[in-house]
Amino acid sequence: MGERHLNPVAKALWFIESHLDKDITLDDVAEASGVSRFHMSRAFGDALDKSVMRYVRARRLTEAALQLADGAPDILSVALDAGYGSHEAFTRAFREQFGLTPEQLRSEGQIETILLVEANLMDTDQTRAKLEKPRFVDAKPMMVAGIGARFEYGNMDGIPAQWQRFNQHIGSIPGAIDGAAYGVCTASDANGFDYISAVEVSSFSDLDPTFMRVRIPAQRYAVFSHCDHISTIRTTMRAIWSEWLPHSGREIEESPTLERYGPEFDPRSGNGGLEVWLPVKR
Repeated sequence: MGERHLNPVAKALWFIESHLDKDITLDDVAEASGVSRFHMSRAFGDALDKSVMRYVRARRLTEAALQLADGAPDILSVALDAGYGSHEAFTRAFREQFGLTPEQLRSEGQIETILLVEANLMDTDQTRAKLEKPRFVDAKPMMVAGIGARFEYGNMDGIPAQWQRFNQHIGSIPGAIDGAAYGVCTASDANGFDYISAVEVSSFSDLDPTFMRVRIPAQRYAVFSHCDHISTIRTTMRAIWSEWLPHSGREIEESPTLERYGPEFDPRSGNGGLEVWLPVKR
């Protein structure tokens, strides 16, 4: 597979695996992949359910575990090779990753009972979704409000339950504008993002004090249709970030990404389809 055909996540994985014994930063990975730090964080997190640096740490600890299981005599040397400056820091990270200490693993010599993170040189054909060409919308500013929480890449199982809680409020939210509900992804960073189950509102006055509130500026969006069941939305997201965006000639705007659930969407069955609104620079 020629490198020019690889999507940014595949390029990132190749770079990480070939530099695993060197200092690696998120900026290094993004530069090697030809995208911004923001783009890299979202694309990698959606594709692998881990942040870039969490994947790097897990890979280094896996390589360390293999050395220890093979009887490496000097744990400190293994720790230093894995990027840890002390035996104590290495032990804490190792126990968090595998549930036992380096000494225990070396003594037992068994790796069958721990969950290793093997090298992932992803086959992009297996992760590609069929995307229809997007339409482009210049949207006016809007205010949204709803229930939200912080989610890390790889730990988003709470989103459906959040929607269940929020759906109980729909129909009784002061100033709500009928027509659609929104999943708002905002405050993205290298580890995760805030996800808000929301509706558009005309004012933030009189809202439940526990509701999160977001002002979204006037913005151009590339709008993608997701017609399949809601459970496959991640496949579409991965295709947008890792396939469409790098080849589109467009640049991402660091503004909230929206999932728009119109009247055709049935929250009880998850059928009916939705739209993904990706903010792009004009």
